[in-house]
Formats: sequence, structure tokens, C-alpha cells
Amino acid sequence: MSRMEALIRGWQQLQRMLLPWRCLLCGAAGGEGMDLCAGCAAELPRNHRCCARCALPLPLPAALCGECLRRTPPWDAAWAPFRYLWPLDRLESRFKFSADLAAGRCLSTMWQGQPRPLAQPQLIVPVPLHRKRLRQRGYNQALELAKPLARAWNIPLRHDVLQRQRATDAQTELDARARRRTVRNAFAVRQGLPLPAHIVVLDDVMTTGATLAECVRVLKRAGAGRVDVWVLARAPRH
Repeated sequence: MSRMEALIRGWQQLQRMLLPWRCLLCGAAGGEGMDLCAGCAAELPRNHRCCARCALPLPLPAALCGECLRRTPPWDAAWAPFRYLWPLDRLESRFKFSADLAAGRCLSTMWQGQPRPLAQPQLIVPVPLHRKRLRQRGYNQALELAKPLARAWNIPLRHDVLQRQRATDAQTELDARARRRTVRNAFAVRQGLPLPAHIVVLDDVMTTGATLAECVRVLKRAGAGRVDVWVLARAPRH
């Protein structure tokens, strides 16, 4: 072990002594390197039973859900290891809207621990925020989730491939059709940038999939071959 490595390890041990990890959900002692205890981590709802095409949670796994039979998504595959339910939705809300970066680290760490798709993409592209929203929030939650995944899995990451050229209103209360109208022509691919054959578009949560679908269409029109979507969590359809 080098002297620098020994110093880093000693500093990390001192940090754990002075500032021990604490679970953000229940206040108990956190797990190793994470502000989440083992019990609460086990409570995060996994998305094991879902549509193979869009990752929509289902009572039983299916190759295609009813929505995919009616309207085929433009992406080639989707992966959402969690469902957007309690208590994950609380951590995500704190991360996204309350600048709780510790919650974001917990979510990213949990994401890394899930079995991932066999197909290895050549590039991860996070869904971009409009510059106005980025100034307000101070960070792009999709990019912050993507960085640790890209490092852990040795996948190139670029945040400048997609650009959000038009600000859009909040979509929380909109139905699927209204969301599609809202994001139409909201994204563009940076000109002069060669695209690899297999790209993943990454976001934090998928509800109707309208934003991700528009990103995928723009990338495919620009010459991308295969485009998958990865999201931390998929919202059930009510």
C-alpha cells in the first residue's frame, strides 16, 4: 500500500468515527459507505415483474404490456430495476427537489448493485435539463445518477450529446398525450458529433415515457442504431 493510499484510508476511517453513516429513512446506523440501513435498503421496491419492452410494473412478467401493444415504444430495450413507490419515492424526491445529494448517492449505490442488462452500451447519455431549470436546481439529477454507474461499469458518459433547446412546463399533472405534446421538438442532438452504434439514454424516473421517447427519436434521426433507456425507477400505471 502506498503512502497516499494509507493516508486516504486513514482519513476515511476518521470520517466514519466522527461522522458515522446514518439511514436517511429511519435514522438507524447506515450501511458501509451509504446513508441507508440494510433494512430500509431491502424495502426499496424491486421491479422484477414488468413489461419486457417498457419496464412497466405488472402483476406477472410479460413480453408486451397493453400500452406497448397499442403503441410500440421507439427505444430498443428498457431497464428499470426499481418501482417508483415508498420508500424509494421519498429518497428520489429529496434528491431531486431538496438538493439532498446524500439521497442521490444512496440511490446510485443501490442501482449499481442490481443485475444489469447483458448488452453493454457504448455510451450513456443522461436526459438533459433546460439551462433555466439547471440554474434553478443547480445540478441535473440524471447526470448525477449516471456518473457513478459509468465509472463502475466502465461505460463512456457524455452530457453534451443531447441538448434541451426548449423549456417545458412541469409534467406531473399531465396525462400521456399531453406529455407527448409538451416534449415534442424539445430536444436536439449536438451537431457534428459522431454517434456510436449502441446508446443508452438515462433518467431518474419513467412515468409515461414521453420524455425518453422523444430523446430516443432525436438520437435515431441523427443516426444512432440501437438506443435503450435506463431509469432508476418505473412508476406504476394507476
